[in-house]
Amino acid sequence: MNTSESSNSNTFETCQLTKDHTWEVKANNRRYHTQIKVPSFLCFKKRKYAGNEIKTSKYNVITFLPRNLFEQFQRIANFYYLLICILQAVPAIATLPWYTTMIPLTFVLGITAVKDISDDIARHKSDREINNRPCDVLVGKSITVAKWRELQVGDVVCLKKDDFVPADLFLLSSSEPNSLCYVETAEIDGETNLKYRQALSVTHKEVNTMDQLAQFNGRIICEKPNCDLHSFTGTLFWKNQEFSLGNEQILLRGCRIRNTEKCYGVVLFAGVDTKIMKNSGKYILKRTRIEHLMNRVVLLILLILAGLAFCLAVGGAIWGVKFEKKVPYFDLVPDAFSPGYEGFLSFWGYVIILNSILPMSLYVTFELLHIAQSFFINWDMKMYCVERDCPAKARTTTLNEELGQIKYIFSDKTGTLTQNIMAFKKCSVSGQIYGNQFGDVNRAKVVDFSWNTFADGKLTFHDSSLVELIRSGGDPGVHEFFKLLAVCHTVMVEAKDGQLAYQAASPDEEALVTAARNFGYVFLSRTQDTITISELGVQRTYTVLAILDFNSCRKRMSVILEDSEGKIKLYSKGADAVIYERLCPNCPHKESTQMALDYFAAQTLRTLCLAYKEVDESYFKDWNQRQHKASVVLQNRGRLLEELYEEIETDLVLIGATAIEDKLQDGVPETIQNLKEADIKIWVLTGDKKETAVNIGYSCKLLSDRMVLFDGHDISKTLEKLQKDNYTYKENNIATISGAISNSEQPDMLSCSNKALIITGSFLDKFIKRLKRSKRKKQCCWRLRTAINPQSREDVDCEEEAHERAFVELACQCKAVICCRVTPNQKAMVVQLVKKYKSAITLAIGDGANDVNMLKTAHIGVGISGQEGTQAVLSSDYSLAQFRYLERLLLVHGRWSYLRICKFLRYFLYKTFAFSFVQIWFAFFSGFSGLDVGDYLSIKHPKLYKIGQRNELFNYRIFLIILFHGLLSSLVFFFIPYGAFLEIAGKDGTAVSDYQSLSTTIGTAVVLSVNVEVMLEISYWTIPSTLSIIISLGLYFCLTFLTQSSFLSQLKPDMFQFQGAALNIFKQPYVWLTILLTVAVNFIPSITIRLICGVFSSKGVGRATYEDLNKGQQISNNKANHFNRDSSHRRSAYAFSQDKGYADLITSGASIRKKRPASGANTNSNAQSMPEGEKGVLQERL
Repeated sequence: MNTSESSNSNTFETCQLTKDHTWEVKANNRRYHTQIKVPSFLCFKKRKYAGNEIKTSKYNVITFLPRNLFEQFQRIANFYYLLICILQAVPAIATLPWYTTMIPLTFVLGITAVKDISDDIARHKSDREINNRPCDVLVGKSITVAKWRELQVGDVVCLKKDDFVPADLFLLSSSEPNSLCYVETAEIDGETNLKYRQALSVTHKEVNTMDQLAQFNGRIICEKPNCDLHSFTGTLFWKNQEFSLGNEQILLRGCRIRNTEKCYGVVLFAGVDTKIMKNSGKYILKRTRIEHLMNRVVLLILLILAGLAFCLAVGGAIWGVKFEKKVPYFDLVPDAFSPGYEGFLSFWGYVIILNSILPMSLYVTFELLHIAQSFFINWDMKMYCVERDCPAKARTTTLNEELGQIKYIFSDKTGTLTQNIMAFKKCSVSGQIYGNQFGDVNRAKVVDFSWNTFADGKLTFHDSSLVELIRSGGDPGVHEFFKLLAVCHTVMVEAKDGQLAYQAASPDEEALVTAARNFGYVFLSRTQDTITISELGVQRTYTVLAILDFNSCRKRMSVILEDSEGKIKLYSKGADAVIYERLCPNCPHKESTQMALDYFAAQTLRTLCLAYKEVDESYFKDWNQRQHKASVVLQNRGRLLEELYEEIETDLVLIGATAIEDKLQDGVPETIQNLKEADIKIWVLTGDKKETAVNIGYSCKLLSDRMVLFDGHDISKTLEKLQKDNYTYKENNIATISGAISNSEQPDMLSCSNKALIITGSFLDKFIKRLKRSKRKKQCCWRLRTAINPQSREDVDCEEEAHERAFVELACQCKAVICCRVTPNQKAMVVQLVKKYKSAITLAIGDGANDVNMLKTAHIGVGISGQEGTQAVLSSDYSLAQFRYLERLLLVHGRWSYLRICKFLRYFLYKTFAFSFVQIWFAFFSGFSGLDVGDYLSIKHPKLYKIGQRNELFNYRIFLIILFHGLLSSLVFFFIPYGAFLEIAGKDGTAVSDYQSLSTTIGTAVVLSVNVEVMLEISYWTIPSTLSIIISLGLYFCLTFLTQSSFLSQLKPDMFQFQGAALNIFKQPYVWLTILLTVAVNFIPSITIRLICGVFSSKGVGRATYEDLNKGQQISNNKANHFNRDSSHRRSAYAFSQDKGYADLITSGASIRKKRPASGANTNSNAQSMPEGEKGVLQERL
């Protein structure tokens, strides 16, 4: 192409840029992409095309200090301590040196900073490991090894088998037939079944060699970087032609190349622009509910402090003016200062003196307590997975008490609840059920498949009678049953290490073909129009006349085969509902097979019905001609083909049904049942099909047959009813939506109490788009009506909020919610909606990169450190090996953490108030100068968990009670010693009525009293708890004698002014009697109130009663009986995780390897139809 043609072509291609398609990529042109800049901030610009380096860490060397300080100073208390430090640096008002506050503040900030940087170092390490992975890049006309972070948009990358895809690539070609490329998406969505991608035919034919790759100069114009993992639109402009691009030509970052020796691709999106990184979400600084409450409590305390300081300053100024002449030696109001200025200085002086009302030790102990609780989680051997050598890990230490307040759990399905492993468990043939029917796997004998040389040794089946029946050949129904499993599928096969390896579009289909293989009906090979199987050692090849592929609407697939005798048969498998509709009249075994389906559904097994029919040759020729014509029409092709499929898939003869187990993670049903009893609602958010997600819901006991299932259509109708009733158009009605939902008398979703909701991603898309659309319209309307009604904008916002709120209220009224076919962005959106409109703590749990956004959005994110990658773990707050450990994490560690934190805050604030208010009373005379349960019972009685959800142990009411208690205690602490010491001398004549002796006595009484309060709060007396009391008292007396010693008084007389006071008063029996009296008077009301509450309240907060313990057996019985299926309405157990198979690839011949025949090869047609590797396996076995 000459220069003028190139210029014209460039002009033409550039004109194709649209508003939605502005991403322009030129292959093998790195310079073009590096020079394009876009506006970033003000006059600054940045590169439009990002590099491939990723960063999941929070800090770097420059941003660590300012960003970490910004995060830490979101605590109001830290600002308060900094203010105190500044005030102490002012000589006129300083009562203590500034470093007495600065050192503890620096220590607190430093502890938190070290903890944050240690967490971030792990993220940096992971980023370096990923960014430095090697990959092959085309440079010039040769392949060069480079690091992932060095890739740029437009680079041509060579990937080999088992390589991870480093960026989002446009597939050019591969070593497979027709440039197919098989990928595994376990790192993205946790699914291990293979998916295929296929290059364009033009690039497959013309871009294969190094020279062709180096000369490829195609230009791709496509959509901007976005988070949609399941769609892609773009156009390739090359050689003056346009070629449409879709998701089938795109390899996403994080996928892994499987069963493909080599492939080539052009980088479209790199680094932060890749789809998986777009779904990772933004970093959110998480704070617990108690910490938010503490911020507001601190504000309240500071207001109290300011009020007290103001009153004392005013009192000090008045007292100084009044008594200035009577006590001139006090020099209360110096001549240089007016009483008002002296009062101003006194105000700040009292702020410093009373800073103990919010001591620094509160947050020091708070952080240490968090760290200790994190160690308890990390050290818990009951959450250690031996098989994976994986312990539980608290990746953050600041959210522990939040684990005890969870109300909503949002869980992924694949890899979190399930293992994504399908196992053939039972079947029904000619109305007879085969498989272990007694439920005792330990007693049942495992079938021996050693007679079959093709058996893979992985199938576990507990019914030898079926094998005996197969080998005897006495039942033609059994023969047709397993023959159908061996031929009716779109599975592909290859030889791998001397074994047949199957590649399926879904794990269900692979499980069925593998089951047939173990029972002696082995799928060996296929070509474009034939399929070869071994039937009990006899090799047979059938001609494939048509494949009627599976999809989510048809819920079935069929194949039409012709055998060597010319007989044509149609074999079909699918959901019981669609197969039963197409059975012939008076079909045998219909009722008995339906009873078997009921039995399989009761055991939550996934079922498929199998059927066949003989097809007349003349009818098939006519049907085939019509089918061929319909397959090439341009309009209504899908509808015409569907009508033809419906026509031929009739009058079927029922053979039987299969029952497959989608293996759950260990302990999932028991864990979900226990969490539900703790009043925790569980929502499952998955990208899987609706039928599969619902079936898993029944398997894991999230759903039951007694529940009524509603879908998005029911939600829409209900919202319309609410709208007609004016519930979404008035601000004062927003709060009554929940009441309207629960009180409605109409027999639909509003009135049903035991309901579950099943919604899809498409419904969420429509719902959000409808809200956005209506919001745009109303904003325009608001602009027109502003002059008439200034309040109209507020009404609009209220209407939108009410509409969203109604949806959330409807969903939260359900016992369970399953969202299927949702994208990672939609998962995060659902979590955000619940956070926005429900005052509840949320937890998200997942194992794949598609769960990262959800984990970051929820209050707490838990990553499953499974076999499908670590991206979810790296973005989580806690990591577990399996879902079942979530039960102990919440019901034991979460509940204990919440109890400990609340007890600590109640005690600490009480102690602080009691001690601080004593100084206030002194100013008037100085001239103003529960038994808890263990971990086993916490899990056995999950209802004890509700105290955290209701936030019962620390709230504003508890805070005011603590404040009042501390105020009363301070009165006792001050006035009893004050009255006792009034004009009293010691037994040896030494005066004990000085203020040094009084303050030491009061201090001792306070320390002993608050330790008594601690003893009342201790649930279990252990050696550490006993030692803590003894050591704290010992340290108090040691430090008291030390600070009042002659040595320190002589060294710093201005700071240590209590020389010998402790030694003097502790020798006086009168002082000890005063201390004991003070402690007793303070202690007796407290213990009396506790006894009264224990007698008259039915149950202490967070405590188990004998009634609870006696109900243990009943609870366990309820769990065991929960899953009985005794309802009259039969639930279909159909679930198939496949959307569309490989039928198009098979019938087109695109997936069939074309091998050159070896010299002297057998001319047998069966042998010619098989690839060489598979032929070698066959010859070895036969």
